[in-house]
Amino acid sequence: MTQDNTMRNATIIGVSFLLSLFVINAVVGPIYNVWSQYQTGRAELARAESNRQIAILESKAKLESAQFLKQSRIIEAESIAESNKIIGASLKNNPEYLTFLQIQNIQEGAEKGNKIYFVAPNQAGVPVLTESTK
Repeated sequence: MTQDNTMRNATIIGVSFLLSLFVINAVVGPIYNVWSQYQTGRAELARAESNRQIAILESKAKLESAQFLKQSRIIEAESIAESNKIIGASLKNNPEYLTFLQIQNIQEGAEKGNKIYFVAPNQAGVPVLTESTK
């Protein structure tokens, strides 16, 4: 009979253990699920915050780049404007050089197959182009 009591006690202990696991699972399972979802939410929030900070830094970098590009273009435009003023002032009092440049461009064009033009000055001293009648 001791063997029967031992088997019965072992069965009772086993069933009690299984019931305890079911009870613990029933109680702890939902708590764990809530905790797990909370941790997942925290991780997603941290990821979203990190992505937002990255987007802000990228936007700031683009803005800074655009500002430097704007400054560069303004300086380039000012340089071109100053060069044009200098060239314009030097050509203003030098009509002979302008005539020379015009004749040179006509010659270069003729070498490339353009029609030949004759240069005839008018009363104002400005050359007038006349097309060849060949």
